[in-house]
Amino acid sequence: MTTVYNFSAGPAVLPEAVLRTAQQEMLDYNGTGIPVMAMSHRSDTFRSILYHAEQDLRSLLAIPGNYKVLFLQGGASAQFSQVAMNFAHGFARVDSVVTGNWSQIAHRQMGRLTAAEIHLAAHGGNLYGFKNLPPVGSWDVGPGSAFVHFVANETVHGLQYKDMPKLSDGLPPLVCDMSSEILSRRINVADFGVIYAGAQKNLGPAGATIVIIREDLLERCPDHIPSVWNYKAHVEKQGMYNTPATYSIYIAGLVLRWLQAQGGVEKMEKLNARKAAMLYAAIDGSGGFYQNGIHPDARSKMNVVFGTGNADSDARFAEEAALAGLRQLVGYKTLGGLRASIYNAMPLEGVAALTEFMAEFQRRNG
Repeated sequence: MTTVYNFSAGPAVLPEAVLRTAQQEMLDYNGTGIPVMAMSHRSDTFRSILYHAEQDLRSLLAIPGNYKVLFLQGGASAQFSQVAMNFAHGFARVDSVVTGNWSQIAHRQMGRLTAAEIHLAAHGGNLYGFKNLPPVGSWDVGPGSAFVHFVANETVHGLQYKDMPKLSDGLPPLVCDMSSEILSRRINVADFGVIYAGAQKNLGPAGATIVIIREDLLERCPDHIPSVWNYKAHVEKQGMYNTPATYSIYIAGLVLRWLQAQGGVEKMEKLNARKAAMLYAAIDGSGGFYQNGIHPDARSKMNVVFGTGNADSDARFAEEAALAGLRQLVGYKTLGGLRASIYNAMPLEGVAALTEFMAEFQRRNG
């Protein structure tokens, strides 16, 4: 049977070891006689699962003690509005950096449930056609703004800040969507006011959303927000205000444990750099047969966009690759082309198999 490598942008590949553990525990979790998906979220057993998932996340990211961690629902898209509802109250302005598809959607959504102006602090589409990233020094950030929102890695357009943005003291807190890169490289959590990430790329299946909040910001949460959207209400209930996505949190906990066993974020960062370098070398070494139009300094190590420049050829590539066990390589619906998402759980062997197929396809069609 052909080995299948899943290059989906999300829901994405999961470590085989995690899936095998989940398989073994499907009907009986840890001798309880019941599966996690049928377990009360208020039981001591599930509270232990949630506690250990949080502790492993804190350890892997070196999260300071003055930050709260929540496992919420609604995906990163819910956070576009929730961060503004909670943290923009009483402020006239929010600064928003647009660098691709998801930050552009966030920019449009943030203003719907807040009176604050959503100020466009930088627009990589206007400047570079989403082929490069506006440097942090060019962002038009106001000291009186509620916060500055940006996306660290643009899943659709294949851009990623090589050095994680950081603002000077006295400027507003950074709010970052890290959905498609969280735990893929080392970061300094203390540089951020809020970090959020949907689980379905580097953390587990769809359903859970990680939110990391600097404690002092919780004082901004206004009482008029419905509690289900109020971060402070969730923190006060230890993440149990309503029923959390229990099974997604359980799988995320297994992934976090797996990451610890792999040597942590530092080891994953080195492996991810190797995978990305291998794939970009195949593109750049193809003599123009494959193209990636992203500026070299802004190329994503998580989502590699490329193509042959011909829609029919791209479609044939994706079809033939799927038959060879290389799945989900079609580009985003509005962009076309091809895209390989090489998250933490994608093994080096998968990227090697893809580059070998690329060379073979070029020999037959070049």
